[in-house]
This record gives sequence, C-alpha cells and structure tokens, in this order.
Amino acid sequence: MIIPCIDLMGGKVVQLVQGREKALEGDAPLEMLRKFAAFPEIQVIDLDAAMGKGENASIIELLASRARCRVGGGIRTPDRARRLVAQGAWRVIVGTAAFTPALEEIAAAVGPERVIVALDSKGGKIVVKGWREATNFTAEDVIGRLEPFCSGFLCTYVDKEGMMQGTDLEWFRRLRAATKHEITAAGGITTVGDIRALAAINVHAALGMAIYTGKLDLAELAAIAR
Repeated sequence: MIIPCIDLMGGKVVQLVQGREKALEGDAPLEMLRKFAAFPEIQVIDLDAAMGKGENASIIELLASRARCRVGGGIRTPDRARRLVAQGAWRVIVGTAAFTPALEEIAAAVGPERVIVALDSKGGKIVVKGWREATNFTAEDVIGRLEPFCSGFLCTYVDKEGMMQGTDLEWFRRLRAATKHEITAAGGITTVGDIRALAAINVHAALGMAIYTGKLDLAELAAIAR
C-alpha cells in the first residue's frame, strides 16, 4: 500500500527536512486530500502537537471526516487518542508515548487494532519528542515487545527523511523479519524502485517529499496502488 502524507504546521500543509527545517508548503489541506483521492489511506501528522506547540485539531477533524486517515503527532494520553478516534481517525500513531506506561492505556482506550506505534530511527537509535531526543535502544530491540499494544508499526529512517536520497532497505528487511505485524516505511523513499522493493517484502510506503516535489508522479503511483 502507498500512503501519501499530509504534515500540518500552523494550519498549513508542509514538508520538513529531518523534522526541523521547513522545505516547502503544499496546497490547502482539502486540496491535498483531493489530489490523494485515489489512495485508500492517508497519513496525517500534526507537527505542532508533536513538538508541543499547539495543535491543528479542526483541520484533522475535517480531513478525518472525508478520508480514511491514520493520525499522529503528540498522542501521549488515552484522552487524546479517544478524541481523535471520535473525530473520525481510522487509526492513531503513537510515538513518544510508546516508550512509557501510557501506551498500554492508549491501547486499552481505543483498542490495539487502532494503534500504530512509530519507531523513528536516527543513527541507529530510536528518537522521540519530535525526533529531538535519542534513546539507548534500537527498533529491532523493542518491536517484539510492543506488538501486544498495536496492529502495526510506522518505521521512519530519520537519517534520510526529507532528503530525497533513498532509504535503508536492509533496515526494513531486518524489521520485517522481527515482527508479523504490518509495517509502514517512511524516510527517504524517492523512487518507484524503492516502493517496489518495499512491497516485495510486504512493507507499505508512506510518501511525503518525493510527492510534493514532483519526483514521484501521483498518477503513476495511483496506477501502482491499484
């Protein structure tokens, strides 16, 4: 499955490099949703919420009411997860809170089938809090023990995120071998070859910068998705 991404900051659709530097702005949120209409699921990330700088709740509610959306960014409590699901989120993406007792509470609140755990890796280690803080463990270390609390993993290769330089297919192969849960790859996916290589190992592709810059053609992607 190909999953286009809508990242929100200050009410606008943006793309960041390495989660820090704004590289570009996209069209209005509903216009992006229209462009992505051929794809069965959209990934919506509230970057403001992830960084603790407010949230884009009204936009997320609007998007989630019109498409099947997996929603992430700042989901650190059962109440926020429940609120997003009530607003129409198909699934919620939990990052920082996945490494706290809150994960079990979130899974209990909305059901593990609605939870995707984000495993964001930089320099080989999991990073949290908007990718600003490194932990001491790897995705491979933790993926097995997080399985009971989710139905899938969003695994971002932060080292290449937004840089249009390809991704680390070998890392995704190791993760695929470590879990039977659904895996979605993100970070540096730049070519149709990358997407096909991931599909060959049963890994979904979440696409951002390569779509927004036109490096990947939406019509071609839609044909692949069909």
